[in-house]
Amino acid sequence: MKLINARVIPNAKKNNVSEEQGKFKVRVSAPAVDGKANKTLIKVLAEYFKIKKNDVRIIKGLKSREKVVEIKD
Repeated sequence: MKLINARVIPNAKKNNVSEEQGKFKVRVSAPAVDGKANKTLIKVLAEYFKIKKNDVRIIKGLKSREKVVEIKD
């Protein structure tokens, strides 16, 4: 298990993950409404780390752009 810091940018043209200085910048195409961006964030990070969606969990920052995400190995 590891924790990562992620900055989420909603309403992007396409989903994308980039890492800068130990922080992840995740662009998601979903809007930040009704948890859609959070669901897309979990899906995008699961694809990036090649794990199941159940192994990705938002620990802190559900209503913020700055999030702490738990990744299970």
